[in-house]
Amino acid sequence: MNHLNTTGRLIGFLLLPLLLVVAAGAWYLLDPGFRAAGQSSTESYPLPQGTFERRVRDYLVANPEVIVEAMQNLERKQRVAEQTESQAALTEHREELLNSPESPVGGNPQGDITMVEFFDYNCSYCRQVAPTMAAAEAADPQLRIVYKEFPILGPNSVFAARAGLAARRQNLYPQFHTAMMQVSGSADKAQVIAVAEEIGLDAEQLRTDMQDPAIDAEIERNLALARALRINGTPGFVIGDEILRGASDLKTMQRLIEQARKDQSR
Repeated sequence: MNHLNTTGRLIGFLLLPLLLVVAAGAWYLLDPGFRAAGQSSTESYPLPQGTFERRVRDYLVANPEVIVEAMQNLERKQRVAEQTESQAALTEHREELLNSPESPVGGNPQGDITMVEFFDYNCSYCRQVAPTMAAAEAADPQLRIVYKEFPILGPNSVFAARAGLAARRQNLYPQFHTAMMQVSGSADKAQVIAVAEEIGLDAEQLRTDMQDPAIDAEIERNLALARALRINGTPGFVIGDEILRGASDLKTMQRLIEQARKDQSR
């Protein structure tokens, strides 16, 4: 689930008092009608603070649309700034995003377009979108998929992510990933080991491989990469130059894949 919009709105509300003060000052200086309400043409002394605040309040009550406009402008500027920063980070970290040797790869490893997914095995939205990803893969033989273990929902998620990366060493990552996305309820440690044994993994070897510092290092890189790209929830996708935050439908995925393919051919 994406929390970016919620965070942006919270910041907006926190800044609202400052916006009102600035806006009121601007209206006082620039709006002749507003000034005229407080002084005659011959007055040059400042209004008492209490009078000024009352006039500001009366003006805002009479013109509430200016508050809405200020908030909308603030949110629009925040979105533009966030998009600019995300695109810069995408350019800077593209090699790590697409070609990290520790990140599992699905679909066609030699495909012409890569879709990257940041996910958590305990994320219900990730489980819901898994069939959509499978459909996108089945419909496009040139689609390459990079899986970024992004465990943000607690210790069980970290354990599951480490198990997933360890399963890759037994060449069973795709099977483990698919089975984990079909789990109902919490993917706790017992459930993870049960899934591992069900698909034929050597559980003892899995536990040993999970202790490799390289696995923890990969998870830390994924967390840092997601922060740089402003992917704050799961699932998150990168397709070409587009960052998609939250679950998506098949048509949207395919549209972004085709757009990335066109951009690449230019």
